[in-house]
Amino acid sequence: MEPTAPADLSHTDLSRTWALVPIRGLETAKTRLGEDLDAEERVELVTRLLRGTLRATRDARRIAGTIVVTMDPDAAGVAKELRAIGLVERAPGLNEAIVAARSVAAARGATAILVLPADLPAVTAAAVDEVLERAGGFGPAPGLVVLVPDRHGLGTNALLVSPANAIEPAFGESSRSAHAARAATAGARYEELDGPLSLDLDTPADLIAAEAAIGSLRG
Repeated sequence: MEPTAPADLSHTDLSRTWALVPIRGLETAKTRLGEDLDAEERVELVTRLLRGTLRATRDARRIAGTIVVTMDPDAAGVAKELRAIGLVERAPGLNEAIVAARSVAAARGATAILVLPADLPAVTAAAVDEVLERAGGFGPAPGLVVLVPDRHGLGTNALLVSPANAIEPAFGESSRSAHAARAATAGARYEELDGPLSLDLDTPADLIAAEAAIGSLRG
């Protein structure tokens, strides 16, 4: 997917920020944790993380709504239980799924999107609100991209974009630098934030680090 041109940039507006939560599926997510967790434990952990993410976005004062984009009807069902929209999307990849969810948010009046992968063990409503509050302090701009990197400094754990289509998502290998480059191409202001959302769970080492920081995540 190529970087977008700046044609659609108007101004930063966080007044109707929608959270987009991509998750492939409850049984197929986080297979790299198989060294430490069996299949049942992994599904339980993934479900708990998804529920925690959706409670955080539901209770955050600055989030207007949440869309879970997934290939799994069961994950969409969890979304509906927690007052989010469950979008079952057979998109060919993660970024394409996020674009599909962005279109649904835009149709509901979203002025900004916050992409939150469903693997952030320290996510809370306060942490989500803090990202938006700090982003609002950056002042007016023709476009804004705010990123929370992962603890390794390579990936993207949260991505706030206003207007919602200011850049195209670039999740994947070295997504931190890819998002920064797309913001520069689009002429948008680019900022990075730290905080509890820098913890994610991709590998057994991530699981150990997260449990050292916030306690056991198993059972």
